[in-house]
Amino acid sequence: MPTPIIEQLFKLSEHKTTVRTEVLAGLTTFLTMAYIIFVQPAVLSGKMFGTDTGLDFGAVTTATCVSAALATAIMALYARYPIAQAPGMGENFFFVFSALPAATAAGFSNGWQVALGVVFVSGVLFLILSLVGLRELIFNAVSPSLKNGIAAGIGLFIAFIGLQQAGVIVKDPGTAVKLNAHFASPDLILFFVGMLTTAILHARRVRGSILWGIIAATVLACLLKFALPHMPAGMSSARDVSESMLNTRFEFAEGLVALPPSLGPTFLKIDVAHALTPTMLPFVFVFLFMLTFDAIGTLIGVCEQAGFMRDNRLPRAKQAMVSDAIGTVAGAALGTSTVTSFIESAAGVEAGGRTGLTGLVVAALFLVALFFSPLIAMIGAYPPITAPALTIVGAMMMQNVAKIEWKDYTESIPAFLIIIGIPLSYSIADGLALGFISYAIIKAFSGRSREISWLTYALAVVLVLYFVFVRSRMG
Repeated sequence: MPTPIIEQLFKLSEHKTTVRTEVLAGLTTFLTMAYIIFVQPAVLSGKMFGTDTGLDFGAVTTATCVSAALATAIMALYARYPIAQAPGMGENFFFVFSALPAATAAGFSNGWQVALGVVFVSGVLFLILSLVGLRELIFNAVSPSLKNGIAAGIGLFIAFIGLQQAGVIVKDPGTAVKLNAHFASPDLILFFVGMLTTAILHARRVRGSILWGIIAATVLACLLKFALPHMPAGMSSARDVSESMLNTRFEFAEGLVALPPSLGPTFLKIDVAHALTPTMLPFVFVFLFMLTFDAIGTLIGVCEQAGFMRDNRLPRAKQAMVSDAIGTVAGAALGTSTVTSFIESAAGVEAGGRTGLTGLVVAALFLVALFFSPLIAMIGAYPPITAPALTIVGAMMMQNVAKIEWKDYTESIPAFLIIIGIPLSYSIADGLALGFISYAIIKAFSGRSREISWLTYALAVVLVLYFVFVRSRMG
């Protein structure tokens, strides 16, 4: 029997659930989304790409777990829904590949701080819109086809990056990219073991399939590290570089448990002043749109599955939106990208989670994970281990193409431009701009201008200005 406080707070009896069911549901949700703990710091720090963005890996790890725990706890206690939150996939890549380079190209020496400022401002705007009830205006300004095109395009981009970072796809002077033929290299073996393990478990509906795939690849990496001799330094061919990555980039953790990494390198290092300059404002609005799409889309999907919808409306939707907004604002202040609701929460709902108690369990597990930071650093620093997660998540996001109105060319062509534009331009912002600008023009000159709102046209104008004044500077 639940304690009177738990029963009064979460109304377990009313929702026909128990403490045991809620705890198991929380564990299930955490297992399905725990990959973000390894992927997020690897993406934001640049370790996944062999670059240095300026963001400290350890600080981002702590910021990721703390912001996820905070936002999920607010969702659990304020909105009382079994929905977990964490830094979102898609927004993190937009941060690294669009917002940060734009800040650097604009002449800001502290590019990552400006990008965090952009995330912070978008979170504040989302909080204001949530409190005054105007979030629907933004959400409704974009057609369902474009929303689904954005999700699919980002999914394709994420998967493409995963394949590149694992060494499956390599550069080629004749065709830009090609398939790496050296399938016997340790990197590719690890990637395919991780990806196929994840895919098979996911197909068999095993909970936490992505996390299990990461674990399988990690175990194999450790075994290969012991088994393979250290390769001599000075290797320079493409094959040698690929085959030596295991020995040059994968290092055993010095321990399994340690105190959480310090937040000092990123805490309150946001540059709001430069984030509000004309150069960066388009990125503020894109982050705002992405947060709006993710939040509302995930809420509708998970709550529909759980049976929370009433007359096509979601009770306490305002409270749920506020938790997303506070999570994003707090996450930026701590040192991570946009925090949003995770669709993986559906796994917990399927396991029986119906109240905020499920979320509290998830929040607690994110805090516990902080004490395993050496293990997180070991896994996150070696791309072939985390790349399978990107590939599988990308495949999941591609499901959205089925929801595009393909027979209506005023909808499908702009959506297609977004889908293909994001990965081919290697920029989420550029892909979005192609789609939104073409959408407004095609609708206007097809005699269907009244089908879209003034806000859509305003966004198209903003993105044209982005191309002219921002993108042109970046080359």
